[in-house]
Amino acid sequence: MTPALERRVEAQRRRVLVRAWEYRQRHHARGVWFRLRRLLADASAAFVIPGEEADGLLAEGFQAEPVGGELEPPKTLLVVPAERVALIPSARRVPLRLGPELFEARHLALTPFPRPTPR
Repeated sequence: MTPALERRVEAQRRRVLVRAWEYRQRHHARGVWFRLRRLLADASAAFVIPGEEADGLLAEGFQAEPVGGELEPPKTLLVVPAERVALIPSARRVPLRLGPELFEARHLALTPFPRPTPR
């Protein structure tokens, strides 16, 4: 084989190995990433909140989403109306994407999209 062809073959082998590793990781996660992305797709905004506020929201009756406990480290993910999040002075809005801001947060309040009013 020519050197150029050998480089192309080696690059293809590396891509296949990376893809196999990604598939294996997703299989071991047992759908956690899908459930997390689905939860984020239903949210209009995400806010980092302190642990005390998260505990207060849980005491008020808001349910922690199970997918948060399946992540490592575990996270408290709460779906809370925007009006209630506005009452938390230390709530800090973060981008609603799988990025470092979202993964570094231990307690997140997700606000749902407003429900359309029937005609």
